[in-house]
Formats: sequence, structure tokens, C-alpha cells
Amino acid sequence: MAKKKIGVLTSGGDAPGMNAAVRAVTRSAISKGFEVVGIRRGYNGLLHGDMIPLDVQAVSDIIQRGGTMIYTARCPEFKEWENVVKAKDICIEQGMAGIVVIGGDGSFRGAADLSKAGIPCVGLPGTIDNDIQCSEYTIGYDTAMNTVVDMIDKLRDTSHSHERCAVVEVMGRNAGHIAVNTGLACGATAVLVPEVEYDIDKVIARIREVRAAGKMQFIVVVAEGIGGTDEIAKRIQAETGIESRATVLGHVQRGGAPTVRDRVVASEMGYYAVELLEKGIGNRVVGLKDGKVYDVDIQEALSMKKPFNERLYRICNEINF
Repeated sequence: MAKKKIGVLTSGGDAPGMNAAVRAVTRSAISKGFEVVGIRRGYNGLLHGDMIPLDVQAVSDIIQRGGTMIYTARCPEFKEWENVVKAKDICIEQGMAGIVVIGGDGSFRGAADLSKAGIPCVGLPGTIDNDIQCSEYTIGYDTAMNTVVDMIDKLRDTSHSHERCAVVEVMGRNAGHIAVNTGLACGATAVLVPEVEYDIDKVIARIREVRAAGKMQFIVVVAEGIGGTDEIAKRIQAETGIESRATVLGHVQRGGAPTVRDRVVASEMGYYAVELLEKGIGNRVVGLKDGKVYDVDIQEALSMKKPFNERLYRICNEINF
């Protein structure tokens, strides 16, 4: 009798630590008697049969690598129920007992649909934005923040040399978690996030205030959801006379070797996901709550709203100059 298989895919934007999660899923599943299939390029690969067998050796030496060895892609076609049914039939044909889906909210909606169709799916939160509501931490977040801090520290050196203001755009289309944490860590004069309405005149007044106190270089961190980073820099320069440059860090934040935290969290979550599928449990998202791994219904997870850390934002405004 053929062994049951567990599939693993990465979907949406890549995040450091995804490889560590793929490794954990593969090795824990094999240890429990499953075969493992790597579904390449997310749901697109599932629909088109783009799969590779994964064994212990295939996932050797990937825990330290950024990105995802099985590639990732977005798949608008998977929003159509007929394609979900097609994917279900492929899974049955392949003898899959379930699929581990590593990604964000959009990926989890696909996992919920596939679970509804009869294929147990477990989602792992893999996104640098840390905007998955059911989990206090997402795979890739720590690495991305460390990358941002390293880049801003370098910008600070040249800003100091030229007595400039560096307006730095970081990722976070709908969430300011990266911005507020890195802004605090880098001593940013101002931090602009989607969750809090900002007044550019107040930002300019703050820069003038700290300049009058003797500061000669300034950092303004802007979450990408705010937009208009270049215009903000031009306005600051026009109003203060301080040379101001906009820097968009962009996709450099997605790359690089994952930190210890991302490797450990990804490994723990991947192992937990296989434990659920071994019991035939699907339609779940694995998350961290009070520092411990747990699981929650996908629909419940998608309905949750993640609070913004207003206290951290206030601290940032009060102690950074």
C-alpha cells in the first residue's frame, strides 16, 4: 500500500524562514511515515502539477537560506471554485493526506477553500509585515526588521556627514509594525504608519525643534501604506532648508539569511502543522499566542483584527528626537 503524502507550498510574498518551515514540515512528516511533496509556485503549481518529491536530503542546508526553495507565486485563478475542485481532484490523485500552506491572508483563504472541498490544509503565517491577526508573530518579521535597521544605520552615517534628513520607506502596506519597531530601534525623529493619521506640519515642527536643540541629522521612517515618500522629503526640505533624501528600501527587506528567531519559530510551527495533519485535522492556522504555538480555525483567524501597538508608538514619539 502506497504511503500517504503531505504537500507543502509557499504562497504570496516570500519571507525569510520559509525554507526553515519547509524543512521542518518535510523532516517531521517523514519521521511520522509520510512522503512529502513540494508544490512549486504556490497554488499555481498545485493546479498545473508542478511538484517535486522532498526527502531528508532535499531539504538539507536550506535552514539558513532566505527565500523559498519551492518558489512562490500568486494565483488569482484559485479564487474560482471550479479550480479549487480541480486542485482537490489532483490531491486525491496524488494520495495527499493534507497540505501545509505557508503564506499570508490570501494564502489562508485558498487553504480554507481547499479544506472545504475535502483536503485538510494547515496554514503557517509567513509574511514580513507581521499582519496575520491570529498570531502575535509571523515568519520573516524579525529578519526583515534587522535588515531595515542595518540599512537605516548605514543611511544615518551619510546623513550625519551631509547634515541631511533621510526619509526611509519600509514595507507595510496596511500595517505599521515594521515602521514603529525599526523607527524606535533607530531613534527616528518621526514615524508615519497607516494606523495613525499624521500631520506633515507637525513632523516639520518636530524636526525644527530638535534641530534648534543641536541635532544635525534626521531620520523619518514611513510605512509604504502611507505613500508619497518622495513628496514628504521634498516638503521637509522646502519648509526647513535641510537637504532631504527619500530612500525606498523595497524588496531588500524580503531577502537574507533568517535570524535565529525566524528559524526557530518556522521549525516549531512546521512541526506542529504536521502533528495536526497526522490527526486528520485541517482548516487550521498555526500561530503564536503568549509565546506558545497553538492553532485556530482559518475562518476565525481571518476575521480577527490585529491591534496596533499604540504604546510602542507613543514611546517612539516621546524618547526619539
